[in-house]
Amino acid sequence: MAETLSNSESQYWPTYGTNTTERNSPYASLLHLLRSHSPTSSHLFGFLALFISGGLLTFLLGVSVTATAFGFIAALPLIIISGPIWLPGFVLVGGCFTVAGFLVGAVAVVSWTYRYFRGMHPAGSDQMDYARGRIYDTASHVKDYAREYGGYFHGRAKDAAPGA
Repeated sequence: MAETLSNSESQYWPTYGTNTTERNSPYASLLHLLRSHSPTSSHLFGFLALFISGGLLTFLLGVSVTATAFGFIAALPLIIISGPIWLPGFVLVGGCFTVAGFLVGAVAVVSWTYRYFRGMHPAGSDQMDYARGRIYDTASHVKDYAREYGGYFHGRAKDAAPGA
């Protein structure tokens, strides 16, 4: 005869379909839960490949850093001796790159400004027009506010410092 079980009772019944009527312990239920969530063989091979490639890359990183450190240590006397020759060259090249960068930036700004005032609508001109409109609106609101309440503030300023 088939016995009806509630959900709480069915979790303690045997895992592999035996016909015993005695209940399993909660540990067997936990074991069944772990087995049902265990990774498949493709997951295990994926984790194995991940660990092997990660370990190999970590090893190669360590070898690279070590070789770089030893190379720097070996070349340090040469760097110190020839430093007075290299330093002015780096400063000169860096200065040339800096001047060239500023020159390119200035040409870009002048070109954008020229196209904007000629009405060619360069990139960002719509945002510039929106910002200009917002500034104009804010300035006009401040001017109207100052006209409306200006007499009040001027009168208070005279009262605040009568002897000045």
